[in-house]
Amino acid sequence: MKRKLECVLLIDDDEPTNFLNKMIIEETGYVKEVKVTQSARDALDYLSGKQQSAEGGKLPTPELILLDINMPAMDGWEFLERYDKLSPEQKAAIIVVMLTTSFNPEDESKASRISYISSYRNKPLTQETVIEILKEHFDFNEA
Repeated sequence: MKRKLECVLLIDDDEPTNFLNKMIIEETGYVKEVKVTQSARDALDYLSGKQQSAEGGKLPTPELILLDINMPAMDGWEFLERYDKLSPEQKAAIIVVMLTTSFNPEDESKASRISYISSYRNKPLTQETVIEILKEHFDFNEA
């Protein structure tokens, strides 16, 4: 039986990108649930427990966050500044991967200096990239 992550959180302001990325992640068969937020602020609310499930219960803590850099209102860098201030329980052992269209070498360099960014990947997301992330950060040997 395949090991599966409980939850992945996508943070990207582009609805079509989120739709495709969610589908790609689900098609790997290695993730039980994919949550999507179209703003960094909504993602922080999700992580801090300000949002609840439709049944009124706690939402699952993501094991993996795929974070876009370029978003309106609050970009990925601002999200990371506020994410850093969350309690250890709210951050849990979440792996944060920057997933971006930016080819600016300064963005990648900046990301490498932030300790809780585990990886920096360029879009588009593919099943192969998802599986690489799972192997690298979650010891998915069977992936």
